[in-house]
Amino acid sequence: MPSRPSGILLAAALTRAWRHPPPPLELRTEEVEEVAPLLLGSGAGALGWWRVRNSDLRAAPAALQLRDAHRRQTIHNALTEKKIEEVFGRLRAAGIEPLLVKGWAVARLFPEEGLRPLGDIDIYVPPEHRQLAEAMGYEWGNDQQVDLQHQAFAQVPGLEWSELCSRSRLARLGETDIRILGPEDQLALVCLHFLCHGGWRPLWLCDIAVAHESRPPDFNWDVCLGPDRRRADWIACAVGLAHRLLGADVHETPVAWRAGNLPAWLVPAVLEQWEVPCYADRPTMLEPLRQVLRHPAALPRALRARWPDPIQATIRMGGPFNELPRFLFQLAEYLSHTAGFLARSAGLLREQR
Repeated sequence: MPSRPSGILLAAALTRAWRHPPPPLELRTEEVEEVAPLLLGSGAGALGWWRVRNSDLRAAPAALQLRDAHRRQTIHNALTEKKIEEVFGRLRAAGIEPLLVKGWAVARLFPEEGLRPLGDIDIYVPPEHRQLAEAMGYEWGNDQQVDLQHQAFAQVPGLEWSELCSRSRLARLGETDIRILGPEDQLALVCLHFLCHGGWRPLWLCDIAVAHESRPPDFNWDVCLGPDRRRADWIACAVGLAHRLLGADVHETPVAWRAGNLPAWLVPAVLEQWEVPCYADRPTMLEPLRQVLRHPAALPRALRARWPDPIQATIRMGGPFNELPRFLFQLAEYLSHTAGFLARSAGLLREQR
């Protein structure tokens, strides 16, 4: 049988991987060997092991790599959880009530420890306490980044801090109650975060799927989708992608119709992004500006590499997810980005002179 594209293989490997138990894995040995590096590079190696460990392929060399990733990730997550408790304890001792978003707040929804990697600790604090919290950040050390500057706050429906706090909840981590977003805001956030980054990381679509399927009985779709109709459609399309690519259940939800009627360009755009799921290998991660300017001949290549993907361009330009071609959104985003790139280049050249 011919080999399937890597994006399709990733989707097949992660289909319903957040469930307990996951469905039987329907990949051939050579496909597991092919998809394993992509799973590892995107941070989804442990989820790949969750799918393969009860199959006949669990002893394959690639499967053992996925198993080892799960073990390492479990240890790393345990250390990060201790750091989260420490940060929350210090902030509360200073009279600051923090709010944790993404990361552990989503990882806790998966069926087993270590299935979802913990990266930066993204924390929001009340605006009046931000300066104090930033000053305290120097005491936390560099072993784990605590991010108080995350821009995802602007993506959450109900932008008022008081509204987010009123819908927030406490979740137990070790000996500490951690304040996290309410399930409506959490689902909206992971959807918009996935789209704002062009849908490039399959792990983030698993976040959407598990946040969607873990909804409590009192989940309020009106709060999740928010008053802005365009943003609500973006959220519905993101959940629809989790349904189309990973098999998330959207039965009897307000987004069910949209999940079955996505724009024709959207799924192919995500699968194309998944061809390069490792962040460090992405075209936009080419030489930094200062390095490019040392070799002016590389400038045209650097500009070509920054041609935006259709999802990210649409979101940044505030466009609708309809059937029209994405070229105009991509062109507008490219010209805006390039203008800033060239302006910074001119400034750096003047500094060098």
